[in-house]
Amino acid sequence: MSNQASRPDKATQVVRGKSRVARPPLFLVVMGTITATAIALPLAYLVIRALGIGGAEFWAFVARERTLEIVFNSIVMAVAVTCLSALIAIPLAFLTVRTDLPWRRFWSIVTTLPLAIPTYVGSFALIAAFGPRGSLLQSWLAPLGVEQLPSIYGWPGVIAAITLFSYPYLLLSVRAGLQGIDPALEESAQSLGYGSWSVFFSVTLPQLRPSIVAGSLLVSLYALQDFGTPSLMRFDSFTQAIFIQYRASFNRSLAAALALMLVVLVLIILWWEHQARSRATYYSRGSNSRRSRQLVPLGRWKLPALAFCCLVMGICLILPLGIILYWLLRSATPLQALHNVIPLTLNSAWAAGLAALFSTLFALPVAILSVRFPGRLTTMIERGTYIGFGLPGVVVALSLVFFGANYLPWLYQTMPMLVFAYLVLFLPQSVGTVRSSLLQVNPSIEESARSLGRTSWQTLKEVTIPLVRSGIASGAVLIFLTAIKELPATLLLSPIGFRTLASQIWVATSDAVFADAAAASLAMLLLCAGLTLVVISLERHRRK
Repeated sequence: MSNQASRPDKATQVVRGKSRVARPPLFLVVMGTITATAIALPLAYLVIRALGIGGAEFWAFVARERTLEIVFNSIVMAVAVTCLSALIAIPLAFLTVRTDLPWRRFWSIVTTLPLAIPTYVGSFALIAAFGPRGSLLQSWLAPLGVEQLPSIYGWPGVIAAITLFSYPYLLLSVRAGLQGIDPALEESAQSLGYGSWSVFFSVTLPQLRPSIVAGSLLVSLYALQDFGTPSLMRFDSFTQAIFIQYRASFNRSLAAALALMLVVLVLIILWWEHQARSRATYYSRGSNSRRSRQLVPLGRWKLPALAFCCLVMGICLILPLGIILYWLLRSATPLQALHNVIPLTLNSAWAAGLAALFSTLFALPVAILSVRFPGRLTTMIERGTYIGFGLPGVVVALSLVFFGANYLPWLYQTMPMLVFAYLVLFLPQSVGTVRSSLLQVNPSIEESARSLGRTSWQTLKEVTIPLVRSGIASGAVLIFLTAIKELPATLLLSPIGFRTLASQIWVATSDAVFADAAAASLAMLLLCAGLTLVVISLERHRRK
C-alpha cells in the first residue's frame, strides 16, 4: 500500500527512454564538504593524542577486561534505551497527531518538555524519589517496615533516566513524519476494507520508517554520549570512563584511545542505520497533502490512552518539576533566586538560538545531498556529520581548546567557538529530521519547477524548503533544547563572564546551593516550554 518509488541508488532520472545521472549543484557540495571537514576536527585531535600510545600498549589497553566491560555496558544500554524510547514515542506521536485524543495540543506540548530537563536534574529527581534509602517512596513505606528499596543505581537507573528524558528525540522525528504523510494513502486503504490497525501497520508505519530510523539514531547516540546520568547512577560507560581518565591522569592519550573506541562504536551504529534504512523513497507530499486529515476515533481506548499520557507526564515532567519546586520553596528568598537567573536565561537563549540557526543552515545542504543525490561522496558527507554527536561533550570541548589555544588563540573562549562546538555536537539532530521530511517529497515536484525555468537555488528556496518546513522546525527545536542544557562544552568554551542556565545548575548543585539550581532549572523549563508552544502553534496554523 505504501507509495514507494524504485531504487534511486545513482539519482537516475529517466527522460525520453534515456537515463542520466543528476549532478548535485556545486554550492551544495561545497557547503556539505566544508561542514563535514569542520566536524572532523575533534576526530583529528583524538588521532593526534592516540598516536602518543605505542601499538602494543594500545591493543593491550583495548583488550583489558575493564575496557571490554565498558564497551559491553555502553552497547547494551544504548540498545535498551532506544527500544524503550520507541515504545513511548511512537504511540505518543500517533495519539497526538492522528487520533481524537482529548486535549491533543496540550499533550503535544507536555510530552515534548522532558527534552528540556537536563539529564543530571532528571536523574537526581529519580534518585530522590526512588532511591534505596532516604527517598520519598522509601519514607512513605517506612511505617510498613520497609527499610530499604531495591537499588536504582546501575542498570535500572541509567536506562530509565536516559529513556525518560531522551525519548522526545524520537517523538519529534516521528511526529514530523506523521504530519508529512499524504492522507490519501490511508484513505485508499480504508476504502479497500482495511481496518484502523491494518492501515497503521501496512500503510502508516512503513511510511514512518525514515523518521523512526532517524529518531532512533539520535536516541542511541545521545545515550552513548550522555555524561550526567551515568555519573549519578554509578554506571560504567564510555563517557564516565573518559572523564575519569582525563581528570585522574596526566597522560590524556589513554582517554583519547577510549574516545576513539567510542568513535568506532558510533561508526558501527551509523553503518547499521544505513543498512536498515530502506533504499526506496517514500513520496507522500503532493498536491493533496495539505488538506485536513480525518482523526481516528479511539472509542473504548480513549481512557487507556489518557492514562498512558498521564503516566508519561507524571514521571517525565511532574516528578522532576516537583523536586525543582521543593528545592526552590525551601529557599528564604525564592523570588530573588528567580530574579537572579534572568540574565542567565537571556544568555542561554542567545547561545542556543545561534546554535539552532547555524546548525539548520548547515544541515540543509547535507540532507539534500544525501536524499536527492545519493552517491559515495554524499554518503560520506552525511555520515561524517554524525561523528561529533557520538562524542561526549567534554572530548569535543577539549579538542577545540587544543586547536584554539595552539592555532586560533583569537577565537578561544569566544561566542563563535562555543557555537561551533554546538554545531559539531548537535548538527545530526537537524540532518535527521530534515532528511526524513525530504524523503516524503516527490522529486517530480522539484523537477517540474526546474522544467519551468527555475534554477537549483530558486527551486530550493521556493519549493523544497516550504515542503520540508515541518522537519526544519523540528530540527531547530531539537538543537535549541539540547544546546541550552549542554554542560561540558559550555563550561570550557564560554566567553569569560558568560554564564548560562546549564552552568548555573551545575555550579549551584556542586556547591549544594539547591535553591539557585532549582531557579535555573525552572527558568530552563519555562523557556523551552514557551518555544515549543510557539513552534506547535505556527505549525498548526500552517496546516490550516
